[in-house]
Amino acid sequence: TISCSEKDSVQLEQDTVLGVESLLMLCSQDSSSSAQATLKTALTSLVKLLKSRPHLSQPVVEFLLGQLHLSCDSSRVLMCHALAAIATNLPVLRDSMLGDLVDLYRVVGHSSTGEQQELLVSMATVIFVASQSSLSAEVKMLIKQQLEGVANGWTVYRIARQASRMGCHEFSSELYQCLRTRVASEHFYFWLNSLKEFSQAEQCLSHVEDGDYSGAMSAIAEALRSYQKGIASLTAASTPLSPLTFQCEFIKLRIDTLQALSQLVCTCNSLKTSPPPAIAGTLAYTSGNDLQRCGRIAMQMKVCMEEFRGLAARYADLHQSLFDADYATLRNVELQQQSCLLVSHVIEALILDPQAASFQEYGELRSVQTESEYERRMMSVFNHVLEEVEGLSKKHSPVSHLHTSCLCDAVIALLKVPLSFQRYFFQKLQSTSIKLALSPSPRTLTEPIPVQNSQQLTLKVEGVVQHGSTPGLFRKIQSVCLNVTSVLQSKTGTDYKIPLDTKTNEMEQRVEPHNDYFSTQFLLNFSVLGTHLVTVEASVVDESGIEWKTGPKTTVSVKSLEDPYSQQLRHQLQQGGGQPAPQRGAYARF
Repeated sequence: TISCSEKDSVQLEQDTVLGVESLLMLCSQDSSSSAQATLKTALTSLVKLLKSRPHLSQPVVEFLLGQLHLSCDSSRVLMCHALAAIATNLPVLRDSMLGDLVDLYRVVGHSSTGEQQELLVSMATVIFVASQSSLSAEVKMLIKQQLEGVANGWTVYRIARQASRMGCHEFSSELYQCLRTRVASEHFYFWLNSLKEFSQAEQCLSHVEDGDYSGAMSAIAEALRSYQKGIASLTAASTPLSPLTFQCEFIKLRIDTLQALSQLVCTCNSLKTSPPPAIAGTLAYTSGNDLQRCGRIAMQMKVCMEEFRGLAARYADLHQSLFDADYATLRNVELQQQSCLLVSHVIEALILDPQAASFQEYGELRSVQTESEYERRMMSVFNHVLEEVEGLSKKHSPVSHLHTSCLCDAVIALLKVPLSFQRYFFQKLQSTSIKLALSPSPRTLTEPIPVQNSQQLTLKVEGVVQHGSTPGLFRKIQSVCLNVTSVLQSKTGTDYKIPLDTKTNEMEQRVEPHNDYFSTQFLLNFSVLGTHLVTVEASVVDESGIEWKTGPKTTVSVKSLEDPYSQQLRHQLQQGGGQPAPQRGAYARF
């Protein structure tokens, strides 16, 4: 860290940028491995510098664009990666710069070498970032012509994938469409077909106009049709080795969110078709329930609010399961969760409880540092909706057409932001899984483990942590959290009065893996006769202390049997009809 005055700091920044630019100019024209390594290091440092000093971004971006024309192909790839990273963090690529990028795209990609293929992908990515999800017909035609000439199928897929990440869904849909018949596996065909349907669904939503509520309903219905086709193809694309769990859950949540938004617009429209009765005010005063002033729409809105809160909880559960996801994917899921919470809060603030609604907890949204164009647009929508709702709730009491129009406008504003399909939807850079083994184990899968009700069962849990090719890329495992619960499935014998807390075991232990192996034991009590289902669930805790619900979950059946002494006493009593002796068991001995 360098400590200096503000004047010296400005000079230091300028000198640093000039030095880096000089180094880039020298290395970008040299294709040797040492020069390329230096160039990569310099560009990485430059991206970090501009992230902390955003006011320096504009001249640096202009320099990089100019240098692209003079550089060798391998340098162009690295410089395009840097440009995309800078422009993703900050909106510095203007429309005027798009022309330079398009002109350069015309002259690259004349051969099918790996370097040229990489250049086609990296330059297309920069164009997608610069266009901000609205590609012109001319640009789309140019990219297609270049791809038809020398690009292989993998290059086309990578470009389509980048278009999906940047929200250019119309273009990505066209690329997925042409790729479907170029694969050798039916699983790949269904995967590409599902991506095409998802892109078409999001494209339907991009045509929604402000104030056109019936058009919004039609667009959502059309999008849902495509999403339902896509989820069917996605299910067909899954295999035991690649179950596509995250993708399926994310799409199901998107479908349910769109259905909830559609239901909300329908509920808002019901104010016109079924307004509150003339005596609604009197009924509200008599019953003491102020919501009755709103008529039947109040209960419908309450159902909508609970629906969005439930969706937010499901997004939170999905987020907690993504231990291996990159940061952009996690942030994307967070934004979906926040959008659902926002809608539920708006319903409460406008209609259900305007007096108790507080906007202070959402004040921090206005100062959040955004790191992508999608995040910037979502945060802009959040802030705009909150401002509108806060102003309306102070001026007008519910419920009027102003309130329902404000809700519908919020729905349309959310729909108009093109959904970003982040990297983890397509690519898993980090892979972590846990394998569990329980002992004792049953002799057959259907046979329960026998144990006497007067004894306790020692359950040993062993596990192995398995990694992919890049372990700990985003986060590392600090410890493994094991949760053991048992539930009585079926009961046998006499129901003795035993304390309730002994009927179900519930224990938790944290163990630190050593060389990716861990082991621990649980002492379980099965005093109630019958069959118990024991569930062992694993989760991991990272180095920041955050718990992730990674699984797996393993179950085993335990049958609690009556011990021989108690059984003998019971038979004697049944034959002699005498008074029952005290039960001999775990509680009788102490």
